[in-house]
Amino acid sequence: MFTLVCVTAFVSNMHLSGLLVEYVDLKTSLVLLVVFLLLVDYLQNRKPSNYPPGPMPLPFFGNLFNIDSKQPHIYLTKLADVYGSVFSLRLGRTQTVFVNGYKLVKEALVGQADNFADRPFSPLNDRIYSGDGGLFFSNGSKWRKHRRFILTTLKNFGMGKSSLEDAIGQECYCLQREMETQKGQAFDPRALLTSAVSNIICQLVFGRRYDYADDTFQKMLVLLTEAIHLEGTVWGEMYDAFPSIMKHLPGRHNDIFSNYGHICDFIKEDLDRHKQNHDPSDPRDYMDTYLTEMNKGSGDSADGFDEVGLVLNCLDLFAAGTETSSTTLQWALIALMKYPHVQEKVQAEIDSVVGQSRQPSMADRASMPYTDAVIHEVQRMGNIVPLNGLHMAERDTTLGGYFIPKGTAVMPMLTSVLFDETEWETPHEFNPGHFLDAEGKFRRRDAFMPFSAGKRVCLGEQLARMELFLFFVALLQKFSFSTEEGAELSLEEGCVGITHTPHPFKIYAHLR
Repeated sequence: MFTLVCVTAFVSNMHLSGLLVEYVDLKTSLVLLVVFLLLVDYLQNRKPSNYPPGPMPLPFFGNLFNIDSKQPHIYLTKLADVYGSVFSLRLGRTQTVFVNGYKLVKEALVGQADNFADRPFSPLNDRIYSGDGGLFFSNGSKWRKHRRFILTTLKNFGMGKSSLEDAIGQECYCLQREMETQKGQAFDPRALLTSAVSNIICQLVFGRRYDYADDTFQKMLVLLTEAIHLEGTVWGEMYDAFPSIMKHLPGRHNDIFSNYGHICDFIKEDLDRHKQNHDPSDPRDYMDTYLTEMNKGSGDSADGFDEVGLVLNCLDLFAAGTETSSTTLQWALIALMKYPHVQEKVQAEIDSVVGQSRQPSMADRASMPYTDAVIHEVQRMGNIVPLNGLHMAERDTTLGGYFIPKGTAVMPMLTSVLFDETEWETPHEFNPGHFLDAEGKFRRRDAFMPFSAGKRVCLGEQLARMELFLFFVALLQKFSFSTEEGAELSLEEGCVGITHTPHPFKIYAHLR
């Protein structure tokens, strides 16, 4: 019996010892694995000599959680006060260099335009565009060829010409009529402004405008606004940093892909209609012209002239042609209501130059320096694209005295240019005088870069300028605007995603 007890105790001790050894081995393995991963993370993210400084990153996550998700452009601008005009952050696995201030941003975008023309790889955009890149995120000869084609096509269909002025004038009338139906009651103007502006790019791309009551059109605009916002939030950043994990997880990042998918389906339906009655000798719009170019090509999809490229290019044009100008007009209404003396002065100039009986034209702009200055100041203060698109160094270079290795992602911060204290007399105040000389004549400012600059400057800049002037003048020619009593209006506080949009607000549109 004693022997049996001893044997049992021995076996039990051996079992416990084995479990203990297994536990120690597992713990040791986990520690070694963590140490190994930390070492790999360190080796993969070592900074070269004279690389731009920045805050200490966390292992694996980098500085992803340092950034203020609600006002990232403000946080990043403040970092320049600490680390200098050129600093770096690690966002997940990607090192990104941020460039601040007019002089250095101009050096990057204009002085080194060829070196910083390309876009870095983005898992988010790669999934949205199915690896194609569309227009905005493609590179090299494909990007140059498509950009040239789009510019030529849009000019052929009226961009910069009086024929497009007429189309905008008709849309101004439709917008005025919709505002009149509010009968002096307070309303949210965002949907109307977005519909009006979007109809201009829709006429150029799809050859048609949509009624403001069209449910499908309104749904597409809502999906677009939501997707553009989410792209610039922590959901988009997390997906870009950890795509292999995020694609399996629930969250708002999935809405980005589903929203763009619905919009692409909307575009494909229009494409099917175009293919049914396409006449190469009589192109009606960008889509027709693209189909002609596609059909006369070699059939090699490497040049991007295929149906996938057409849909994705239309997506880019629809998004860019809708979001930025409509957002600028929203900020314009806020500025006019916040500063009623500015509104009165603009209306006095409109009455003097245009009057009440005819539509405004682009020829009037030269005689309306104050109105032009107000529009420019709205663009500056509205800060529609506060960060800019990412660029990538094609080769090793230097910026601000720091070494920028080939392949580095570079973000030229537009906020830092539009609010550069060395370039603007009162950068944080709404001041149309920034764009007026001592004699009250309009003056251009080099640090005015809402459309970015260099090779990737917004290709719709000419169209946007035309839209902003004609819509702005037509609205103030017809209405005086005010807001609800007690409502607080701000030109700096808004919702930040890819674009900087106002918080929801309501207006009264009073017939003059």
